[in-house]
Amino acid sequence: MKIIILGAGRVGESVAESLLSEQNDITIIDQDPERVRLLQERLDLRCVVGNGIQPSVLREAGAKDADMVIACAASDESNLVICKVAHDIFNVPSTIARLRSPEFKEGDELLGKNGFAVDHVICPEESVTRHIHQLISYPEALQVLEFAEGRAALIAMRAVYGGPLVGHTIGEFRERFPHAEMRVVALYRLDTEMEATRQTRILAGDEVFVLADVQKIRYVLGAIHNIDKPVQRLMIAGGGKVGLRLARSLVGQCAVKIIEQDKKRCEYLASQLPSDMLVLHGDGADEDLLLEENVGQMDLFLALTNDDEDNIMSSMLAKRLGAGRVMALINRRAYADMMQGSAIDIAISPAQTVIGELLTHLRRGDVVAVHSLRRGAAEALEGIARGDVKTSKLVGRRVEQIKLPQGARIGAIVRGEGRSAEVLMPHHDTLIKVDDRVIIFIPNKRLVREVEKLFQVGATFFG
Repeated sequence: MKIIILGAGRVGESVAESLLSEQNDITIIDQDPERVRLLQERLDLRCVVGNGIQPSVLREAGAKDADMVIACAASDESNLVICKVAHDIFNVPSTIARLRSPEFKEGDELLGKNGFAVDHVICPEESVTRHIHQLISYPEALQVLEFAEGRAALIAMRAVYGGPLVGHTIGEFRERFPHAEMRVVALYRLDTEMEATRQTRILAGDEVFVLADVQKIRYVLGAIHNIDKPVQRLMIAGGGKVGLRLARSLVGQCAVKIIEQDKKRCEYLASQLPSDMLVLHGDGADEDLLLEENVGQMDLFLALTNDDEDNIMSSMLAKRLGAGRVMALINRRAYADMMQGSAIDIAISPAQTVIGELLTHLRRGDVVAVHSLRRGAAEALEGIARGDVKTSKLVGRRVEQIKLPQGARIGAIVRGEGRSAEVLMPHHDTLIKVDDRVIIFIPNKRLVREVEKLFQVGATFFG
């Protein structure tokens, strides 16, 4: 696809890097010549210096032939106008806007074709908040991703010393916990993917990706870790947009303390949050303050400021002072890769949390959900089997008959709709039926196009 990205900031850069890995034709527009130069030196893409609101700049970027425009500029106003210009003047088929304001929701009439012509909305702050909230709900998980409208979930977790998994094969674990119906779709050891078969033995430190029915996730996690301790005490360093969104979402769920350096922001936070949420004026990396506020008794410490280094330092300090688990918001990918699984339990990348949302709009065939795994290296994809035996590569075929690219594997099949939907852990002879939701793990993004083709029906299918 030919894609134009407006804004070479951290989100725009991460989106461009991810889309380039799939052989898309990418052009980035930004007003900062130095930022454009550095990006062009690092990535194989075309760059245009200028204001993307101006038709002449969009024309220079190739908007006339573009398949999609992704507006990731700093301001909502710019992103709205860019989408409008791209649609009205250049007839760009698909537009996506990064919008921070909660006033703009996807599907609103104001964003329709007669309004700002925004087809899809992304909000990194909202995506990060949702991501963190899932991790709070499942404290032992490294990543929680939902499929089939919340009926199935893919959870990443680390095997720990003393846990039921360690020292046993995947087959032995299934025999010991027959009611923990799940599918191990991937296993990574020292950042290297290992074959996940019944004979594969789990070692401490292994990163395990498990697919299961959402209703059975807690049982599965309990079986793997022998603990299911909910987060009751939580400390947040940084009361910015993400910190405030998260605190609001946790009202009534757990005890929350927020540390914020800016005094005026503290006053604003106090006015927006209930009185039982304590707002503290100070530095999240101040050891005396953390000790005074009993950071060692916290189930979870979250560093959510706008500064990567501050987040890393405060998280590592909180861990040393006894906090149960620590998470840090880290924008720079190199930092996130380096810190993940160290003293910092989870490094959260804002850009990576929105990549899946964007990829869903890029996928061909009946692909309805896409999630980026292991910081963009792998992917989990959900598609709907359409057509019939003659027109579909899936419908009416057993799992063993489906031609998947090497390494890709079917993790689960969701059959039916709503609460009555059934989550199946497929075997070699499981037959795929029309309208089944098929969840596939893809270890390398280069294989995505081959998997997409499975969900494309033949020309004879009219639906």
